[in-house]
Amino acid sequence: MPAHAQLLWEPRKSPVQARSAASVDAIIEATIQVLLRVGKERLTTTRVAERAGVSVGTLYQYFPNKSALLRAVLRRHFDQVLAAVEQACREQHGHTVEQMATALISAFLEAKMREPQTSVALYSVSADVDGAKIVKQMVARSNQAIVAMLATAREPLTKDPQLVASLLQSAMSGTSRQLLESGDPEKHFATLRDELICLATAYLQARVAHDSGRRSERREIPRRRGKTRRVSLGMTKKS
Repeated sequence: MPAHAQLLWEPRKSPVQARSAASVDAIIEATIQVLLRVGKERLTTTRVAERAGVSVGTLYQYFPNKSALLRAVLRRHFDQVLAAVEQACREQHGHTVEQMATALISAFLEAKMREPQTSVALYSVSADVDGAKIVKQMVARSNQAIVAMLATAREPLTKDPQLVASLLQSAMSGTSRQLLESGDPEKHFATLRDELICLATAYLQARVAHDSGRRSERREIPRRRGKTRRVSLGMTKKS
């Protein structure tokens, strides 16, 4: 993608005063409201400025065009999801893998679906404003948080936490997409969340159980005259 195209999507400047920050927040909220009311095709900077109660000139101080507005809204959405994931991961340090899976998935999906209509609308505009780049950044940061959490699990994992975290993220992303494309995410939310937790918990426990299984490959078997000895499973030895 040309560098100049990406620059057109980025904010012109960041607010440095409380009043400026309030204006930017109002513009972003207005963008969401206009997007939900008229759709992305009819959304314009003029409509957004009117809805936000600011002049078009003020809007242009921060956002050069419609794409920059939509990108800012999308980025804020993903920042909120990331914050929820990072907090959940911090709070689960030292817990069981089942508790980790439940907290992580619940935090992620609840953040994604806190405002279902907005999430669906943003999903529809993501490709128009290079949303994949924002998602990539979010995935990288959330991966770090998940890896750090898994490294503290009460039951040591037998697989690289980086691999485990990536698989969990893929499952969460797929379920999120299924919800957004379902046509009625609120109706299917609880069912898909619970099923995903079940899937993730079983996967994590299998990684833990595998380690336990290797440690139990040796057992006590009877010897003659009441004595016992330790041998490996699957092997016999004469007394």
